Amino acid sequence: MGESTGPAVMVLGALPSLVAAGTLGWAVACRRTAARQRLARLARPTAVSAVLSLITSFALPQAGSGWKLVEAALLLLLVAVVTRWSPLRELASALPVAALAVTLWPLPLVTGESFLESIGIGAFWLLPVVGAVAAGAYPRRQELRRRRAVAEARSAQRLQLSCDLHDFVAHDISGIVVQAQAARFVAATDPSHAVLALERIEKAGLSALAAMDRTVRMLHGPEAPATEPLPDVSQLPLLVENFTAAGATEASLDLPRPVAERLSREAGSAAYRIVVEALTNIRRHAPGASRATVVFTPTATTVEIRVTNDRGTGGASARRVSRGGLGLPALTEHARALGGTLSAGPHGDGGWRLTAVLPGALPKEKAP
Repeated sequence: MGESTGPAVMVLGALPSLVAAGTLGWAVACRRTAARQRLARLARPTAVSAVLSLITSFALPQAGSGWKLVEAALLLLLVAVVTRWSPLRELASALPVAALAVTLWPLPLVTGESFLESIGIGAFWLLPVVGAVAAGAYPRRQELRRRRAVAEARSAQRLQLSCDLHDFVAHDISGIVVQAQAARFVAATDPSHAVLALERIEKAGLSALAAMDRTVRMLHGPEAPATEPLPDVSQLPLLVENFTAAGATEASLDLPRPVAERLSREAGSAAYRIVVEALTNIRRHAPGASRATVVFTPTATTVEIRVTNDRGTGGASARRVSRGGLGLPALTEHARALGGTLSAGPHGDGGWRLTAVLPGALPKEKAP
């Protein structure tokens, strides 16, 4: 018995504690930038320490409880660190072994206890393991939620940028294409019309550059200087006028005065986007349409927008259906997010109609 409690036994009993302490020291004894990488690699050393603890607990119970308490404390610290930083696959292999080592270490030291009492002792030492896992899992969960929030914010920003480019830049670029085609045909016979077309091309190009510049400034984040607000319904008359001047389709606008007051800033911007998308689709998919109408109809709690074009000289409906893009689906989701609706489909004899309903504020009562 004296030989079994000698220095060799004490050293072997202290071995798991030394391994666990060395593991923690190795993880933190470096620069802060490299510490996180080392902390993420502690699962295997933790498993080795736990296995050594189990072996010495049952093979050398006479080594005493002093080192075992130190082992338990160090293993609990390792459990919290591993739960926080280690990959899930490595965590799944290290955590059960470490939990067993902390839970079972007192059992070889107690003799004459019943089975139920042994279960009670193990359950008591399981509670610190649960606490260590919780201490590591909470910041891990918070970090995961933060990453998901960042990913969702980036996805929403990319969607917003793509919508801006599609709604504004695509409209201006399509106008440039139409004007360039018209200028090419009239340049030889009527140079004055070609000059007017070039002026409109310049104007549309500057508008496209302004939209792209606004989009680029958005990429700089909240610290970027304030930019001009997005267009709203007050700019629709100029939009419709430029659309008519740029092509063969004559567009008209019916915009009652109370509409601008009834729409919120977001709803007004959405209304402008909807009209831009509708006119762009007419220009791209129904170039032979002779007439297009944009009508705003305010009701008690909503504002209805209808953009209608006739068939003209081309097969508008067939091309529109076969060449659907991402603009209308994105605007449909935007309208739903605001509490409205948006739909589009064939209308009349080969024409097309887009109908949107956006929530509107109640009309203001005039003072007596």
